[in-house]
Amino acid sequence: MSRIDMEELFDRYLKGEATPAETEKVEAWLEHYQHPQAEWQQMDKTSREKWLEGLFEDVSESIADRKVVPMRSRRVLWRTIAAIAAMLLLALGVYLVRLQQVQLISLNVAPNQKSQVVLADGSKVWVNSQSTLKYPKTFDGNIREVYLSGEAFFDIQHDASRPFIIHTGGIVTTVLGTAFNIKEDKGQHTVVVTVTRGKVSVANGTHLLGVITPNQQISVNTVNHAGTQKNVDADEAVAWQQNAISFDDITFADAVAQLQLRFNVKISFANDKVKNCRFTGSALKDEKLDQILKVICNFNNATYQTKADGSIVIDGPGCN
Repeated sequence: MSRIDMEELFDRYLKGEATPAETEKVEAWLEHYQHPQAEWQQMDKTSREKWLEGLFEDVSESIADRKVVPMRSRRVLWRTIAAIAAMLLLALGVYLVRLQQVQLISLNVAPNQKSQVVLADGSKVWVNSQSTLKYPKTFDGNIREVYLSGEAFFDIQHDASRPFIIHTGGIVTTVLGTAFNIKEDKGQHTVVVTVTRGKVSVANGTHLLGVITPNQQISVNTVNHAGTQKNVDADEAVAWQQNAISFDDITFADAVAQLQLRFNVKISFANDKVKNCRFTGSALKDEKLDQILKVICNFNNATYQTKADGSIVIDGPGCN
């Protein structure tokens, strides 16, 4: 857990949005590590950093000495700035213990590339261009957890005793054994989960958004946290895995974004009106960029020109 995460946890506690388990643990730490002088909100960045370093040392000593914090009966404690010390100590303690137990491997996929990894349990993951997957060398305990930024297709080995959990920002996808695609688009502020086999639950933190089955999809807006569920053709969502390109009722601008990523070329519009043209289609994995552009430009009443530097400019009157 990063320090940013700790600050967010503090905010949730003060707002009364922490879970009962989090609240109980925090209040137990409050009783043990009372720190009423920790005026966090009045500290500048330098002071906060210095204070956090001191907390790291306190927690390390606590772990080394194997101190035990008794869990007393739950009651409402004073919610002053002292809550910061308690929560940060709790979060840092959990972080330090887990850090010793779990070392994550980070797979970073370069632009215009894809990568496949087989996890310790035999599950397979195909990671798309400019995406990152973090996963442990082995899965210990009663859950299997990985962390995704970007897009990946998962084919998970079934294990009823150990759910498989994917964290994509604040979105949590949980399965037992199934195949599905997750696509995070930070520019559009969305996380889209599409199932090709089995059953998947999707949650925003602890709030369940829905359970989906094959050819169903949940799209989550990461700004307002709204989730939308619908039926789709799952093959189109995972077409990138087979190196095909699928355009499913998207704008010309969105299609160009895919082409830029696929062919590693800069494409711009001379006329903004043509950006909003919508269409549906697909391109075979072996098709050249020129072939694809000829078809979709013709369909959208547009033309394109390749400049001396290799960049491409699309022009046209737009669509009705």
